[in-house]
Amino acid sequence: MIDPGCSKPGEEKVLSDFIADNQLIPEKIVLTHGHIDHVLGVSYCAGKWNLPVYINKIDIATMEHSIHWAASMGFNLTMPVADYIYLNEGDMLNFGETNLEVLFLPGHAPGHLGFYNIETNQIFQGDVLFRQSIGRTDLPGGDFDTLIHSIKNKLFTLPKDCKVYCGHGEPTTIGFEKLNNPFLQS
Repeated sequence: MIDPGCSKPGEEKVLSDFIADNQLIPEKIVLTHGHIDHVLGVSYCAGKWNLPVYINKIDIATMEHSIHWAASMGFNLTMPVADYIYLNEGDMLNFGETNLEVLFLPGHAPGHLGFYNIETNQIFQGDVLFRQSIGRTDLPGGDFDTLIHSIKNKLFTLPKDCKVYCGHGEPTTIGFEKLNNPFLQS
């Protein structure tokens, strides 16, 4: 489960029903980063399915900051577990027959991660790269130059037909973004 962002009981029910209807067995929660819209459902999911939570240690502070943002927006967000399993660049996440390589992609958030499936040539990368756009850098810990470096020196080294799953919006490919993303043209 990557970035469960359930913000209300109705969304939790949709997720629970989807898992039950498809006879899925969640094994772990993997976070690309700690911004509120990516972590609102972590407590619910970790509790309901007794799941460990994986995150880059650098982004624990981002998640803690999200608790304060949540309160100011009327959400009840709590830190889901006392102990996290920390991920770093080059680590491998394995579950079932799936293997995901961890990429460190700071810029949108200081400890931002991406998860690359070499076998299927897909990356789940949260809010770093979007279809013809890039992640915000105006939030605490964001940095435009670092984000561009992460995209050009990490994501753009992946095959051009690599499918990119974004934290928001439509999927894209590395090749399409190299040719069409206005933020990344030299």
